[in-house]
Amino acid sequence: MSSEISGFEFIKKNSIKKALAIVVDGTASDLSTTFNENATVDIITKEHPLALEIMRHTTSHIMAQAIKELHPNAKISIGPVIENGFYYDISCDHQFTPDDFAIIEKTMLEIITADLKITREVMSKNNALKMFAEMKEPFKVELIRDLDVKEVTLYRHEDKFVDLCRGPHLPKTGSASTHFKIMKLAGAYWRGDSKREMLQRIYATSWFSKEDLESYINMLEEAEKRDHRKIAKEMNLFHMQEESPGCVFWHPKGWTMYNALRDYVRKCIQKDGYVEVCTPQMIDRTLWEASGHWDKYREHMFIAESEDRILAIKPMNCPGAVQIFKQGTKSYRDLPLRMAEFGCCHRNEPSGALYGVMRVRGFTQDDAHIFCTPDQINSETKKFCLLLRKIYRDLGFDDYSVKFSDRPEKRTGSDEIWDLAEDLLKKATAEAGLDFTINKGEGAFYGPKLEFILKDKLGREWQCGTLQVDFQLPQKLGAWYTGADGEKHNPIMLHRAVLGSLERFIGILLENYAGKLPLWLTPVQIVIAAITNEFDDYAKLFFDVLQEHNIRAQLDLRSEKISYKIREHSLAKVPVIAVLGASESAGNTITLRNMDGTQKTLPFSEAIDMLKQLCSSPEV
Repeated sequence: MSSEISGFEFIKKNSIKKALAIVVDGTASDLSTTFNENATVDIITKEHPLALEIMRHTTSHIMAQAIKELHPNAKISIGPVIENGFYYDISCDHQFTPDDFAIIEKTMLEIITADLKITREVMSKNNALKMFAEMKEPFKVELIRDLDVKEVTLYRHEDKFVDLCRGPHLPKTGSASTHFKIMKLAGAYWRGDSKREMLQRIYATSWFSKEDLESYINMLEEAEKRDHRKIAKEMNLFHMQEESPGCVFWHPKGWTMYNALRDYVRKCIQKDGYVEVCTPQMIDRTLWEASGHWDKYREHMFIAESEDRILAIKPMNCPGAVQIFKQGTKSYRDLPLRMAEFGCCHRNEPSGALYGVMRVRGFTQDDAHIFCTPDQINSETKKFCLLLRKIYRDLGFDDYSVKFSDRPEKRTGSDEIWDLAEDLLKKATAEAGLDFTINKGEGAFYGPKLEFILKDKLGREWQCGTLQVDFQLPQKLGAWYTGADGEKHNPIMLHRAVLGSLERFIGILLENYAGKLPLWLTPVQIVIAAITNEFDDYAKLFFDVLQEHNIRAQLDLRSEKISYKIREHSLAKVPVIAVLGASESAGNTITLRNMDGTQKTLPFSEAIDMLKQLCSSPEV
């Protein structure tokens, strides 16, 4: 007969050293957790995928304890783990500055050195409310009050610190790494409500080794150099301004790049059997109510009123695509119907979340909606994955992963529909040969989805492509086709995008390449610079021929030194500079200088042929 055993007893019994936590039947838990001896148990050491998250979570509590020791009147709120680190939101009379970082870090090291035992405690909701009220921690009181539970869990660092938390945590503060660093400060409204108190958010990072910490710091320094906003200014691509928050003012060079990217994607999808459509920017609220977006997405919509009607500027394209599908009678023989749209959308993102072209209010999706039968989901998923792989590779991204996002807490449709949609998408993904991880509860409100995560040259991950299975919207909006049985059937709707949004993807490209874009994407592919005005006619001749071959060339005939011209255009990330002087003019040759400083001299016609090949977009 089996009996109960604790994590501590289990690792002692199995002579396991350096255990930080355990996973019991798939659930991460503290070492103090008791479980049936027949349970499936996985030991979490530093090498385990969950180890870093648990260690950072504990370190966030250590940081909160340090702040409380330094500023006893500080009130703590929440301190979650985030990508590459953690933060804690604090209410404090003391205004923190970077000068405080070293003092807080020193106190954190003292707490880690003290090796305080960390214990998990279950307490009734009423007792927890009373305890935190006596401790004068109003944010904890509010959090507990809003929980629909009878008991809550707390974590104590002996008698030095206690916090409300689900855990799990390390067994003692000494198990936390000393390789941490406080990174920055920010403001954050309590619970994201601009009407509530503004708290001080303290960001930090923590790693198991000094090398990993230094590597991360170096990556951030390199990322700062690659900031797409800085590069866009150097290349004169676009700007943002307060009069139109979250929207992009595209300059001629930026719009050239934008169109080069869009035109390439357009050629790819046309070859893949898509038809392209365009749907209205403003649609009456009745359609958004019928689709379910009004209830689920209203707070993110921009609203306009006209002639006693309420219109919404579209935050997504899918309801409009269904309206086009509904025009005329459709048969199963017409399916799959792949309907693409470079749809301009607007979403009312919080102003504090806006960030260059990475987080905007106005954006264009490389959107498409595939109307198909249930037995076509597999083939359409495979077909889309091949398209996505080709486009990513052509854009320089061979490394990407896939997440399967299942049903969220707030959703429409029955569990039976969700079961079917999730099962079909999982099978299709497996048959497409894709490995995936589960992204619990992050599906769209109408259906499960695949998320395609790119990894850039700095190792950063970007969620871009999506494929979503939707049984519900066509039914809600009355879309149907005549099946082989002569009966009406609602089509399945696959929502899919490769880039996500063109604006954000351009930001990713700029940072991935540090502005040194592939020739076919760069706005100015070559600058022709004459050494002196004596050779202007030869430069103009070369320019005219390049223009005839649709090569994006720029002519620089200014009376400036050639070294000045080269330096200026190199800073603007122009990939090729044609330097023309006496020897080139006399020999009917062209000297091409690359951004890295290397150069070669070619006969006129050979230079043209080479540039034609280098500047053309990838074959579709």
